[in-house]
Amino acid sequence: QVQLVESGGGLVQVGGSLRLSCSASGRAFSMYATGWFRQAPGKEREFVAAINWSGDNTYADSVKGRFTVSRDNAKNTVYLQMNSLKPEDTAVYYCAADRVPWRVQLERIVSSYGDWGQGTQVTVSS
Repeated sequence: QVQLVESGGGLVQVGGSLRLSCSASGRAFSMYATGWFRQAPGKEREFVAAINWSGDNTYADSVKGRFTVSRDNAKNTVYLQMNSLKPEDTAVYYCAADRVPWRVQLERIVSSYGDWGQGTQVTVSS
């Protein structure tokens, strides 16, 4: 099991930027892909971005070109840099660790991830 803690959320104006961090402890975090998901009130949790152990990444179409996912294995931390934020980006953002170590394919579904953080709120005001 891995413990995940997100940080970096907050209130930002339209067009602003935030950087979220996902800090991990427990099992060898670097072996696992990490996903970012978000959930707005009354909506399903949705995929945002993911990065695997070798640095390959993928993004939801809604954030492509605006968000960047990266990882620092030495610090057991994954980041989500969010630029050009829009009101529709408002949500609680969660990071999660893949259930399968060393998986090359990046998963976009919630059930592929086994350990989750508590979430961090991002609010974009217009």
